[in-house]
Amino acid sequence: MSVLAIDAGTTGVTALVVTPDGAVAARGYEEFPQHYPHPGWVEHQPEDIWQATLAACRSALAAAGEAGAGAAEVTCLGITNQRETAVIWDRGTLAAPRRAIVWQDRRTARLCDRLREAGHEDRSSELTGLRIDPYFTATKLGWLAEHEPATWDGLADGSLAAGTVDSYLIARLTGGRRHVTDASNASRTLLFDLRTGQWSGELCELLRVPGRALPEVVPSTGVADRTDPAVFGGLELPIAGIAGDQQAALFGQACFTPGDAKCTYGTGSFVLANAGKTAQRSPAGLLTTVAWMDAGGKLTYALEGSVFVTGAAVQWLRDGLGLLDNAAQSEALARTVPDSGGVVFVPALTGLGAPEWDPDTRGAMFGITRGTTRAHLVRATLEAIAFEVRDVFDVMVTGAWRDSCTLRADGGASANDLLMQLQADQLQVPVERAGVAETTALGAAFLAGLATGVWSSTDELAAAWRLGRRFEPGQPDDEGYARWRRAVASTRGWAGDRA
Repeated sequence: MSVLAIDAGTTGVTALVVTPDGAVAARGYEEFPQHYPHPGWVEHQPEDIWQATLAACRSALAAAGEAGAGAAEVTCLGITNQRETAVIWDRGTLAAPRRAIVWQDRRTARLCDRLREAGHEDRSSELTGLRIDPYFTATKLGWLAEHEPATWDGLADGSLAAGTVDSYLIARLTGGRRHVTDASNASRTLLFDLRTGQWSGELCELLRVPGRALPEVVPSTGVADRTDPAVFGGLELPIAGIAGDQQAALFGQACFTPGDAKCTYGTGSFVLANAGKTAQRSPAGLLTTVAWMDAGGKLTYALEGSVFVTGAAVQWLRDGLGLLDNAAQSEALARTVPDSGGVVFVPALTGLGAPEWDPDTRGAMFGITRGTTRAHLVRATLEAIAFEVRDVFDVMVTGAWRDSCTLRADGGASANDLLMQLQADQLQVPVERAGVAETTALGAAFLAGLATGVWSSTDELAAAWRLGRRFEPGQPDDEGYARWRRAVASTRGWAGDRA
């Protein structure tokens, strides 16, 4: 008895086969292309995501079969996904009439400016716990009304469906039978009322999003439907766990108690803290979001600080500048120098998230001299990741809570020991790296297995969580952090004059 988990991320899809003891029996991975049609725009072809999902699952199930835990042993499916990305597809054919608009996309910055200038920020935040920002799904859908009226008309007349990546994948997995999302993904759209646990008609009208195009909101743990064996390799599995990637990571890190916190180091970095059954509001640039909805419809909330570019900055060093052969090389190269040599990198390649929330900030490097080497640039990038997370953590975790806090870390970049030590030093709290780095997919597996009896309780799930390594805090680099804050201030509003 095991669980198949799909993690449809920003640059690729991971599939895991997870056993009842919380171990990963097999994994598969498939990348898909990124599209950048204009500066600040980021798009994905939905069909590419679907094909990558099928390929990753085939690889994971084949590897599980070789290990003696094949498809016959898989009893349910969990799904987690890149959040906020807006996907549109034809309800009949399931074909997408346009590419998905990715969460990183900043094309709606001016639309968001107009909404704020019209005084809608406070009401929107009151209802959703979010800010009016290009990050969120609703402004991407609203943009279509002005720029792609034919697509918008299809949403309005019901021939087209709109949703996040989870909704699209479930539509494909069920042969178009179901159009659903879970509460955690819904809470990232800027259309979900945290008080009622449903879509807000008021915000749909304000943001020009046809309500009939949106999916039904279902629990994060519970059987939403079953896969169609004709489209999913002959498998008919209950789809029993659904969550946005960061909420799934919070669940996968066994952060079940209010105050438990984690950071996922992926394309971006996302710090979440369990806030319990009350939707706590933060005046300091943090978001209030749904962590998950249980099978009975009860919501657990979280506070979140979103950093848009962290692991993607290392990827840019590799692909954009050619400074690295692979991301793993960053640690060894950074260790060849004792520090960044005074170089500061602000990796605001798609604007700044929490706590500044400035879509017009752009990336910059400061302090470069004749003595600067690629090792200094790489080290400055790792330091920037630690500084960005500190910016969020300092406003999220304060007082007595901080004295007893431990940050649980996961995601691809958490494998970098130097980064994890820099992070512990900057936060002055221990950092615990999970034994299973793919805790996003693990969380989806936990949610699905909890709904179908693979695990009986969150206590049993907590016992299945495994520690990889603990990093104790050393001396913080306060001087380096002060330089970082000066550099961030210098980059603010750089693209503000763009139409």
